[in-house]
Amino acid sequence: MSSTRSIVTVAIIVDTFREALARKIFWGLFGLSTAMIAFFLFLMKIDLVEGATATITLFGFQQGHSVDVARIVKQVEAGISAFLYTWGMFLAVFASAGLTPSMLEPGRIELLLSKPVRRAHLLIGRYLGNILVVGLNFSYLVLGVWLILGLKTNIWHPEFLIAIATTMFLFAVLLTVVVLIGVLFDSTALAVMVPVGLMIISPILAQNKLAERLLSSEWSRVVWNTLYHLFPKVYDIGNVTLNFVLDRKVESWLPFWSSAAFGAVVIAFAIWWFERRDF
Repeated sequence: MSSTRSIVTVAIIVDTFREALARKIFWGLFGLSTAMIAFFLFLMKIDLVEGATATITLFGFQQGHSVDVARIVKQVEAGISAFLYTWGMFLAVFASAGLTPSMLEPGRIELLLSKPVRRAHLLIGRYLGNILVVGLNFSYLVLGVWLILGLKTNIWHPEFLIAIATTMFLFAVLLTVVVLIGVLFDSTALAVMVPVGLMIISPILAQNKLAERLLSSEWSRVVWNTLYHLFPKVYDIGNVTLNFVLDRKVESWLPFWSSAAFGAVVIAFAIWWFERRDF
């Protein structure tokens, strides 16, 4: 019985991937990733030092007069990680937002529900298919840039590859919000706005120690801290990623645990609602 369920889930994942190909979602992300890899190839062809320094400047990192190639490479990788974590995440959410509402379109959802497939498997398969589409593109981009820098400099930092895991973890958490909004409202626009809003508000809520000093009332401090602990720790996980890439000590793993708990609750509620919704 469990093997049958696994086969059904895999079939839905494959169907989601095929739809992403047909709707040019996968190819759009792949094209953007390829363009970024080509851009770094161009920078690295200029010269190792000049190219790396230009990349650092592009991503906002400052470079002194003395040249330490290993440090330059790490700073370049940190800049790429930050770029992928912010703009790459936004593009991934934007690209994935329409896949759940498209499944709920009149005519299509009735056809899917007529099959001997549980609704939970439909939604989980759709969710995992989204992760597959974005995960392949994230991995392609990070591995491509890592190989370019490694072959050019002969300096290999496997720590840079942790950006794949941390970025995909955060995307998996934010995707639960995308799925929930899609199930609740059938709205692609809203499915983009809500997770992007969480990304924007996270750096603000992360300043909770400063807020405790600035807020005058106890209830406002309680509200601030509650929101901080409730929502995904986008800002904190980004800092953990940079600490990994730059070989710095990770102070706490709590942002991952609390964000994972948030995602688990959201996707569970989305499944619960989807199983009880009338079509």
